Amino acid sequence: MSNYDNMLSWVEAIKEKNNSSAAALTVIKDNEIVLEHYSGSHSNTESSLPVNDKSRFNVASARKSYLGLCIAFALYEGKIHSLDDYASEYFKDINPYILKDTTIRHLVTHTHGLDENSEGEIIREFNPGEKWAYRGINIKLITQLIHKIFGLSFPELLYQKVFLPMGMRETWWESKDSDELVKVIIDPNKSGEDTTGSTEDGMESNLFVSAREFALWGNLFLNKGEINGKQIVPKEVIELAISIHTPDRLAKEYPRNGMFWFVQDIPRELSELGERVSSGSFQILGITGPTLLVIPKYNVVVAKMYNKRYNYGNEDYLYYLKEFSNIVSDTYK
Repeated sequence: MSNYDNMLSWVEAIKEKNNSSAAALTVIKDNEIVLEHYSGSHSNTESSLPVNDKSRFNVASARKSYLGLCIAFALYEGKIHSLDDYASEYFKDINPYILKDTTIRHLVTHTHGLDENSEGEIIREFNPGEKWAYRGINIKLITQLIHKIFGLSFPELLYQKVFLPMGMRETWWESKDSDELVKVIIDPNKSGEDTTGSTEDGMESNLFVSAREFALWGNLFLNKGEINGKQIVPKEVIELAISIHTPDRLAKEYPRNGMFWFVQDIPRELSELGERVSSGSFQILGITGPTLLVIPKYNVVVAKMYNKRYNYGNEDYLYYLKEFSNIVSDTYK
């Protein structure tokens, strides 16, 4: 019996239960790829291509980890003075009354309390730092901010600073469909949908990544920016990205976040990381099923891919996310 049998059987069981047509799993241990698993096809139609190591999945909200690294660069390079800078200093066109005391820290830890109404107007849901809520407005604002302070889009910034030196060729925001892009299953009774976007500027949810490069992205953080003996990203930048920045007074049941990453300190009721996952571990998740889990204690990175909109479990989805991370952790105990 392989050490990875529990992990593999879990991935395949959830794939079937959730009507995902595709699944992939890549595990890196001690900087070596020790497992690659691909199953299913790019859509749920008979003619769709089988999943392989070149298949690229829409990673949905997991793209926040890429944006978060840009905020870490901005802090490191002094383009943002502090995480506690008021957002109103950077967003002069937004009503300062709505922004209130919102800081960059609130924006990157989902504690900002902002939302958008059906007209696209920014509204206040709760006072900054009072609660935790997963909304899209902070991603729009941070994406705009990076473009403003660096003078180029955050994908272009990452291409220059990270993707090019790492040799990444299967990670990009796509505006045109192609054979290697996996479709997203929204209705299991209909064929999968093309989720490419209209731009490549990072404003849309159209980042496609192969399972292997998704795992290598996690490994970059595990190794504090060093790949094959070369420091690709300054260590301090990585540490900024994966350190907990959530305001201290936030109620204990809410997750703790770095630069969008979910970071484990103690097990928390509303976190997506299981109670058996060691402190210092971190994870990012997307609505279409991609999960990137890094457990520094065991020097391991696990990239899991699906292509079904909405993670399995409905209102119990957190249980299933936690349980997968627990299974990964148990594999190395």
